[in-house]
Amino acid sequence: MKAGTWISPRDGNALSHSDVIFAASKSRVVLLGEQHDRADNHRWQMHVAAGLLAHRTDIVMGFEMFPARLTPVLQEWSKGELSEATFIERSEWNDVWRFDPELYMPIFRFCRDHSIPMIGLNCHRGLVSEVGKDGWDAIPEAQREGITPAVPATPEYRQYLFDITGGQRPDRAAQSADDPAFDRFVRAQQTWDRAFACRIAQVVQQPAAPLVLGIIGRGHLEFGHGTPYQLADLDVSETTVLLPQDASAPIAKNVAEAVCIMAGNPDEESA
Repeated sequence: MKAGTWISPRDGNALSHSDVIFAASKSRVVLLGEQHDRADNHRWQMHVAAGLLAHRTDIVMGFEMFPARLTPVLQEWSKGELSEATFIERSEWNDVWRFDPELYMPIFRFCRDHSIPMIGLNCHRGLVSEVGKDGWDAIPEAQREGITPAVPATPEYRQYLFDITGGQRPDRAAQSADDPAFDRFVRAQQTWDRAFACRIAQVVQQPAAPLVLGIIGRGHLEFGHGTPYQLADLDVSETTVLLPQDASAPIAKNVAEAVCIMAGNPDEESA
């Protein structure tokens, strides 16, 4: 398939770029998935954001990469008040994310150049670890960062997570998706899912709410699991998930509302 082609995972039919973007612009939330280390994924996210900006000037962009406590720094950046070096330092990039910042700088510059407010969607990594280990009820109220308990994972989500983390192996403690030995991982994953959903809900449930674009790893978005499922529990409907798609990979049915075929870049692949 040709790069830039949009496909409906529901029926496999091609979709026009303009129709996908226009339909997404009518949503309350648009979640743009990514593989974190793929520069082409981040360019695609920026192009989709630009398309949405043509329809909606009231946009806020939320980023998995940053904990919510750093939102004031992100706002300074989007207002043009920080140099790039200062932004990287004050956003604690090398501590909170650690991927090459140049993977993300184009979309950060896009937000700055168009005065698009940025918010952090994440929580403290220690909270994720503690919930995974001891469960949500063990977390004192003061340490919950305004996040509410995740609605329990469906069997389908547990199976999805089990499969993408390697499935059944002789060296793995959990031997199936419903094995109690897998509970710790699921609790941790759902803490992230719920954190992202809570931050987004705080914005879209305000009067005259903007369109929120979420920049989030695809494992939190596929098949309506993860963050979309938690958003629904928070009464946030009209959520659209869009994903980049390698041309050589099969398109899983109902993985998202639409997927966009990536060209691939031999220079990046060999780097």
